[in-house]
Amino acid sequence: MNTARAFAAFDPAGPLGPFSLTRRDPGPRDVEIDVLFCGVCHSDLHTVRSEWAGTRYPCVPGHEIVGRVRGTGAEVGGFQPGDLAGVGCMVDSCRTCPACRSGLEQYCDNDAVVWTYNSADRHRPGEVTYGGYSTRIVVDQAFCLHLSEGLDPAAAAPLLCAGITTYSPLRHWGAGPGKRVGVTGLGGLGHVAVKLSHALGAHTVVFTTSPDKAADAKRLGADEVVIGKDAAILRKHAASLDLIVDTVSASHDLETYTRLLARDGALVIVGLPQQPYSASRFGSLFSKRRSIAGSSVGGIRETQEMLDFCAGHGIVSEVEVIPIEYIDQAYQRMLKSDVRYRFVIDMSSMP
Repeated sequence: MNTARAFAAFDPAGPLGPFSLTRRDPGPRDVEIDVLFCGVCHSDLHTVRSEWAGTRYPCVPGHEIVGRVRGTGAEVGGFQPGDLAGVGCMVDSCRTCPACRSGLEQYCDNDAVVWTYNSADRHRPGEVTYGGYSTRIVVDQAFCLHLSEGLDPAAAAPLLCAGITTYSPLRHWGAGPGKRVGVTGLGGLGHVAVKLSHALGAHTVVFTTSPDKAADAKRLGADEVVIGKDAAILRKHAASLDLIVDTVSASHDLETYTRLLARDGALVIVGLPQQPYSASRFGSLFSKRRSIAGSSVGGIRETQEMLDFCAGHGIVSEVEVIPIEYIDQAYQRMLKSDVRYRFVIDMSSMP
């Protein structure tokens, strides 16, 4: 029996607590990983509290997983025991549809993505997947990622979600030299977006309502920092940005930012609020062929590209490492934006 120690939520309102789970025995194409660190994503909090429909309890969150390979199946190539490896938001998909064959498993045409936690477990009918708030995980090699030994493994863990969630739209919409990129919000996603945009060579403008984050934004790579969101403050940036990566996870007025887009510019939403966005006529879209888009995480191929890019540019998340028993306090602080900029659980603290 392949058991692992974990922390789980047992209902929407109560604290997380110790839980013993059973992982599947590794098959010929599986990689078994001893989890070292797991980032704490806002999605974990939404799921634990059943703010998105469909949470099944007990729920073991965590999809920013870094660990050491414990063992591999006979058909596994590219991973050896002792390797530093990562697991992100997905652990399987249909693999046969056009999206999956194109390396876009996150957009699986058959809606057959198996998320790392709280998703129907294809290997164990009737069960759900358990995430990285645990000491061990087993994953198919096709959804296992290589991490450079040159990256701090704790600080690299959030790249498996926050990193790829912002890298994917930056790459898709062509961030680079000669482009002007806006980033709204300087939190767990936003601070990584700033680092990536800067490293890609784009002129990067940060929009934040927190004056105390201005210095951080510059340190992280912002060329300009805009504090506040009223019309007078934003007017000088009207029609000037090719792309805005909107990382704010609370409902807000999108028209405020679409006016900042140049012709053919795109506002790309990557933060998913619990409440819907307020209604707007969006007259600003028509005047310059602007667009509002959404972007999920990246596929496995693009996630590996992102990890390699980060290794080459020394990019990691800014983290506060915590013991697992601090997770409920971490959730409370996350709700107050009281973290700079990502909590990461040290799994050696698992009781």
